[in-house]
Amino acid sequence: MKKSGLIRFVPPAVFICSVIFVWNLLSTLHIINEYILPSPVTVFNTFSVLVSSGELFADVSISLLRVARGFSIAFGIAFILGMISSVVPVSKWFFEYLVHFFKNVPPLSMIPILILWAGIGEVTKTVIIILASFFPMYMSIVKGFTGCDKKLLEVGKVFEYSRMKLFLRTVLPSAVADILVGMRIGLGYAWRAIIGAEMVAASTGLGHMILFSQQMARTDKVIAGIFVIGLTGYLCDRFFALLASKFMKGADADERD
Repeated sequence: MKKSGLIRFVPPAVFICSVIFVWNLLSTLHIINEYILPSPVTVFNTFSVLVSSGELFADVSISLLRVARGFSIAFGIAFILGMISSVVPVSKWFFEYLVHFFKNVPPLSMIPILILWAGIGEVTKTVIIILASFFPMYMSIVKGFTGCDKKLLEVGKVFEYSRMKLFLRTVLPSAVADILVGMRIGLGYAWRAIIGAEMVAASTGLGHMILFSQQMARTDKVIAGIFVIGLTGYLCDRFFALLASKFMKGADADERD
């Protein structure tokens, strides 16, 4: 790694170390009760126990599977609707208002009625993830499809491309970067939604682990769970950022957000 790359990580490392130092100081001096804020050492020991017992990996894998399933379905629906609205613009009149209506409805507010309809099984959690991640992906996909260079479209018309061929040869390649950015944002929303859903309508997963730990007065386990959620979500986000940067010809993906 280059020297400039190492320097870039110094400020966040200093800040994180400072937070841990203050946290440990508050716990050591008993300024804050251990029940409310366990020490970093206690949280780390709890994290180690969760890892060694396999309990943590089981909850992470379950939550990841749920996110992957709901996220994939949401992307498929968003891509198909975006493609239809691009190839046949008049089709947007049929579903555009409905999309904008549900875009403003918080997914977690749908949990009570989804539990009433489908119970606390996987269907409820999948629908919550779909509702959370669909809209940012749909908006980015439509933006990518409609933002294609008009000169490229004119070239396609000169070669007498059909609407579908013009879409596949010209519009889709130019929209890949926006699609990946939308997927990255949608994945973040999916993670937030699944944790909330698992706290209300689940008996497994990271969200359930945190809620159950809170009920058992295990604050150390709650903090460890929050740390795992943040780390897992960050790694997924960086994966999509890396993909997006490849399609942006080496540009930093963060600059496109």
